[in-house]
Amino acid sequence: MGMTMTQKILAAHAGLDHVVPGQLIEAKLDLVLGNDITSPVAIDAFESCGATSVFDKSRIALVLDHFVPNKDIKAAEQCRKTRAFAGKYDIDNFFDVGKMGIEHALLPEQGLVGPGDCIIGADSHTCTYGALGAFSTGVGSTDMAAGMISGKAWFKVPSAIKVVLKGKKTGFVSGKDVILHLIGEIGVDGALYQSLEFTGEGVADLSMDDRLCIANMAIEAGAKNGIFPVDETTLAYEKGRFQRESKVYEADPDAEYTREVVIDLSTLRPTVSFPHLPENTKTIDEAAGVKIDQAVIGSCTNGRIEDMRAAAAILKGRKVHDGVRCIVIPATQQVYLQCIREGLAETFIEAGAIVSTPTCGPCLGGYMGILGKGERAVSTTNRNFVGRMGHIESEVYLASPAVAAASAVTGVLTDPATL
Repeated sequence: MGMTMTQKILAAHAGLDHVVPGQLIEAKLDLVLGNDITSPVAIDAFESCGATSVFDKSRIALVLDHFVPNKDIKAAEQCRKTRAFAGKYDIDNFFDVGKMGIEHALLPEQGLVGPGDCIIGADSHTCTYGALGAFSTGVGSTDMAAGMISGKAWFKVPSAIKVVLKGKKTGFVSGKDVILHLIGEIGVDGALYQSLEFTGEGVADLSMDDRLCIANMAIEAGAKNGIFPVDETTLAYEKGRFQRESKVYEADPDAEYTREVVIDLSTLRPTVSFPHLPENTKTIDEAAGVKIDQAVIGSCTNGRIEDMRAAAAILKGRKVHDGVRCIVIPATQQVYLQCIREGLAETFIEAGAIVSTPTCGPCLGGYMGILGKGERAVSTTNRNFVGRMGHIESEVYLASPAVAAASAVTGVLTDPATL
């Protein structure tokens, strides 16, 4: 029996010729990631077991991105603890205020992750890097600590679902609509502890920003990871950026999948996920007209430059609706700077939106856009669970940057094609 992309990467990092679904392996890691929320817990575990060194200071990344600049004393203490650890062990890839960005946009941008890598991160959306042909997955903080010490992690080899993409996107359809459509089709547990392996001629129609968005939300279908083939788009993105040698793995022709899902990109419509699960999807035609109080455009899912451009194209020459708060969050300092250079920041501000420093803040109900009782937000983030962005009686509707921007203009969920 052949192997999938994910299985080949895991086999290589475990020093094995072949692995099968369900097999327990110990794999070498190319990168271990933590943020200001999860790193302090990992540091406690690191110190409690008597560790006095890290396996490789160049293969650990610590990113302060959730509550920075610090929102309160607790957040400041978490960052102080992480900062002290990074200094003590001379961690090469430590990103503090002024250099940091939202971790899952920052690491690809900085060339720290790439094709063929095996990566763990103490954040569930570490699966983002599968867009680059890497195996990457979220783990707990204790696993992060073990990874920082040993450079290894235990995995159960996942089975896989083959997602065949065909056709080309039309209109305002983006990567966000592709992944919301998929989650709506298979459900939030439809890929539980499986690898979502994207393939087909439709992959070529997806930009790298589209792929990063799609892989980011693999976890919302319960997947262990999501992964894309390495093609010209991948290699062009990594050229002059990725700091290690790219290793390209391809699924065997006889690789075994538990199921196959076919998505014709040409038939998709802008899609919205209704409260309180990402699987509660409706097309914009069904969703239009729901009143909103806030629009959030950003996050590790949709805070990249293409997302900023899509939102700015809608907001250009228009105004945010009275009674709507529109919050735009570029995912990294480089994206922020590019927004300034291209005039996008000016467009946002002239429209009546605010532009924030990079932060995960509102996505997890942290700060920079908390919802009150009964309020509704359309958001380009990745989760809409009960109380995710604030009060337990608030509501979050997940959508693309184009839909979020159009809705900010009208005050209700809106098809951007109708503006």
